[in-house]
Amino acid sequence: MVFYILHTFLLLNYLSQTESMRTGGNIFTRRYKEPKETNYRQIEKQILDDILGPKVYDPRIRPAGENTTDGPSMVYVNVFMRSFSKIDDVKMEYSFQITLRQQWNDKRLRFKEKLEGMGVEEDKIRYLTMTDASKVWMPDTFFRNEKIGRFHSILTPNLYIRVFPGGDVLYSIRVSLICTCGMYLALFPFDEQTCNLDVASYGWTKNDLVYVWKEGNPVQLAGNLSLPGGFKLGAFGSQYCDVITATGEYSCLRVDLLFARQLSFFIVTVYVPCSMTVSVSWMSFWLDHKAVPARVALGVTTLLAMSTTQASIQNSLPPVAYTKAIDVWSGVCVFFVFSALLEYALVNYASRSDAQRAAKQKERKEKELELCAFNAEQIEDSSHTHSLDPLLRRMEGAQSVPLTSIIPSNIPSSRIAAWMKNYKFAAKKIDVLSRVCFPSCFFVFSALYWTYFLNKEQERKK
Repeated sequence: MVFYILHTFLLLNYLSQTESMRTGGNIFTRRYKEPKETNYRQIEKQILDDILGPKVYDPRIRPAGENTTDGPSMVYVNVFMRSFSKIDDVKMEYSFQITLRQQWNDKRLRFKEKLEGMGVEEDKIRYLTMTDASKVWMPDTFFRNEKIGRFHSILTPNLYIRVFPGGDVLYSIRVSLICTCGMYLALFPFDEQTCNLDVASYGWTKNDLVYVWKEGNPVQLAGNLSLPGGFKLGAFGSQYCDVITATGEYSCLRVDLLFARQLSFFIVTVYVPCSMTVSVSWMSFWLDHKAVPARVALGVTTLLAMSTTQASIQNSLPPVAYTKAIDVWSGVCVFFVFSALLEYALVNYASRSDAQRAAKQKERKEKELELCAFNAEQIEDSSHTHSLDPLLRRMEGAQSVPLTSIIPSNIPSSRIAAWMKNYKFAAKKIDVLSRVCFPSCFFVFSALYWTYFLNKEQERKK
């Protein structure tokens, strides 16, 4: 009997210890157990269910105005420029990627009092995050000058919605856009282009919705931002561009982007090659005018090269109704190359004229020699006309020498004329003059061209 009672006591003690280990203590220790940790994610879910319930919140209705009035809803906007992928002069458009942030206040989503009622501190739940934009009211924002746009969905939709305890809603989304940009290219490539990004409401008028730039830094740029196509970002800014249509007045915000063209790119790719082509065309002036194949081939080759360069320049620009600065340069370069080719045509004509003139002079001298010989024979045969004095007889038989043959009539009036007298043939004179005139004229044109357009650029910057 004693053994049975002892066995029962040990069994009950073992069961009690096992239960204590499972429950975390016996009946006395369970009464003073530490409280469980608060599950804030569960609280967030509960708050979202409370403020977004179908009987409490309707996303089709816009928020009330400031101070819960019937005034327009205020949407504060901030734009973060992430990157630029293309600036197209031909299509007059530019491609870029931005992060658009919009913030407004919706009193229906206020949950500050709920946190206080649950005894939750605000630093524990600073805001609620959602990714479904259809759950809350959203402004009908669109880009007025957009041609093509798309959202980013890899790996998940690149957007978020943050609801703050005071009812403020922050909506951020990543967007890629291709927008139109009207360009005036009269000073190309010395020009600067101002492109805009217009943010406006599509259906809500200013009586219902007003966009406002966020104070501080409404337009932000990425730190490693670079522009393609030989551009650099000269400046950027923000302004308002409210528009009035037949259906009412709509609020609008505008981002101004100043794209300055980098001149060094065009100096290397356009101006230096054109100058070299024009200089090569002058080499024909040092070739003999009788080397017809060499001079013709050089002139035609440089003309074709210059024409190809001009065509490639035109293909990279849109057809406009006015003359561009690059058109003036390429057109004058083509004119100089073509003039060098025409110069050889003039030299060829002058060389033929020189040959004909030389043949005529040779023929005339031969006739004069024959005439002199014939007069000498007559003098010898007609002895009755001889004078007794031998000196007088020589003077009578000699031809009269004109005064101009003793005193030259065409005395050079300048050093240039005296220098040109050193060259007997007109063809050679033309080549010698071209060696000086062509480079001098091109140098004067270049000086005037760069002075004019660089001053225009400075005036525009001022």
